Amino acid sequence: MVTMSLQGHINPMLNFAKRLISKGVHVTIATTEDGRSSMLKNKDANSSEIKLEFFSDGLSIDFDRSDTKTLLNTIQEKGRKNLSNLITNLTKNQTFSCAIVNPFVPWAIDVIAEHEIPCALLWIQASACYSIYYRYFKNIDSFPKFDDPNEKVELPGLPLLEVRDLPSFILPSYPLHFKELLADLYKALDKVKWVLGASFYEIEEEIVKSMDSLTPIYPIGPLVPPFLLGEKEISDVNVDLWNAEDSCLEWLDNKPDSSVIYISFGSLVVLSKKQMNNIAITLKNSNKNFLWVVKPANNGGYEKEDAAYELPEEFLKETEGRGLVVKWCAQQKVLMHPAVACFISHCGWNSTLETLVNGVPVIGWPSWTDQPTNAKLIENVFKNGVKVKYGEDGVASVEEIERCIRDVMEGPNAAEIKKKAMEIKESARKALEEGGNSSKNLNQFISEINGLTQQEVQ
Repeated sequence: MVTMSLQGHINPMLNFAKRLISKGVHVTIATTEDGRSSMLKNKDANSSEIKLEFFSDGLSIDFDRSDTKTLLNTIQEKGRKNLSNLITNLTKNQTFSCAIVNPFVPWAIDVIAEHEIPCALLWIQASACYSIYYRYFKNIDSFPKFDDPNEKVELPGLPLLEVRDLPSFILPSYPLHFKELLADLYKALDKVKWVLGASFYEIEEEIVKSMDSLTPIYPIGPLVPPFLLGEKEISDVNVDLWNAEDSCLEWLDNKPDSSVIYISFGSLVVLSKKQMNNIAITLKNSNKNFLWVVKPANNGGYEKEDAAYELPEEFLKETEGRGLVVKWCAQQKVLMHPAVACFISHCGWNSTLETLVNGVPVIGWPSWTDQPTNAKLIENVFKNGVKVKYGEDGVASVEEIERCIRDVMEGPNAAEIKKKAMEIKESARKALEEGGNSSKNLNQFISEINGLTQQEVQ
């Protein structure tokens, strides 16, 4: 498996690796050198089922990788050679029946083809995004001009979208190097034998069907850690790139069921001061319990001009007891906790899957990349939450945040949203059980790579 060492990219690869191991497949993950220390500190070298290998992206370890343009240019040129050398060394002692890439290392597809290893793409976002990008880059459907965020977009299998709901990498307001990266992926797709999805068929049925006549995607998810599904953990490799504060879980233990608002904007999003302030005022006025993850500065997040990294002392005093603010927490365990009532989330796909398998209602607070599309799915397709609406200045008002909390916690639709969330939780488990759609797709993939290996032997 080949991935960059970003938290949101490694997690689905790791969760897929655990599924493969449970079926008797041997897995090596090759990732970039900058992730070595954080990945190895959590791993017992002797006991792990997953082999970790590292290659350099061509930049020094202390380079600031939030300069994504330099990172992507360098990894395409130098990372490619380093990965190729790594594969050459590894194949001296073993034969690989398949190499699996995620969408953000498209240059690796050519490297894998040069080494004559069959290649699979693990699509680590919603199948909806795979479909939107596919139709855009392959010119299958017509898209409007992207200047007006309210402009409607009609695509097969999807709810009626507005331009603002599209994944931001294709929009002109975002850096071109992201769009070029995805254009490269879709150009290289003919060298990929399988497209597997981190989602599950039951929640994106129409979307998956709409791709059947093009390049189909086979969902094998939800790709979450086994313990979230009540199963035994398979491997001790863990890639929390920051240290989680355990105090969260003890604190939740002392709160009533379904009483806590959990707030986290993922590993990359940084809020503006005005936005953070509006959330703080809402929470202060709500008299509700809350657990809020506020990341410190310089943790690899993308800086804003007026970035906010801490809350006013006065707010912390006024909400003491019913509010807990931490720098990072074990999110998967938090979402499993019965005290959590809802999740104010940036709607990254990993967080969305973790929420779906736990049956927690969502207040979608999307920022960029696939998040706007995921928030649209949450409100209009999955119906397990609502989406926050931003004002002209791109900031959600206190009244708007209050509306969203009311809608998912006590409004007339709250019971229906919770019911839907619990139904999805059930269907997520069924998808992975023997005979479920994801289980069938995974078994089919394994039997095909086994078939290829046997042909080689013959």
